[in-house]
Amino acid sequence: MTCINPNLWYGKNHTHHSQFSDSEFVESFEKGSLNPKLFNHEAHLRLAWIYIRDFGEQKAVEKTCAGIKHFDVIYGNGDKFHTTITVAAVKVVHHFVKKSKSKTFSCFMEEFPRLKIAFKELLDQHYGFNIFSSDEAKTNYIAPDKLPFD
Repeated sequence: MTCINPNLWYGKNHTHHSQFSDSEFVESFEKGSLNPKLFNHEAHLRLAWIYIRDFGEQKAVEKTCAGIKHFDVIYGNGDKFHTTITVAAVKVVHHFVKKSKSKTFSCFMEEFPRLKIAFKELLDQHYGFNIFSSDEAKTNYIAPDKLPFD
């Protein structure tokens, strides 16, 4: 598979997370200097992908949860973070990482576009209830009740 790597542009006025190298993206996210408008769904997936690649699944879950909680406190009221969705997202990304031959995130997204365009449907395969609206799932990780993650 051949794909274009958009991570090669390093301008100062970033308008999309893909304009950062992986290390710049993680550094600006962890420092809290990433523009919150750039931290969209795909950027969440990218963060999980980088952490899985660099640290493995369990550490990626820990770092993603801690990082997004911190980011939410900096740029919000600290009430948007959702534990189950975040853990489940890392686990779903990990599932696809194990099948992937991609060396870059942009290639990974080309390989598995459902992560971006049908994410809720992917989670619905695992959960028989709406985790997006569950107060319990927001504060505590709830394991899937339909199909376990790998």
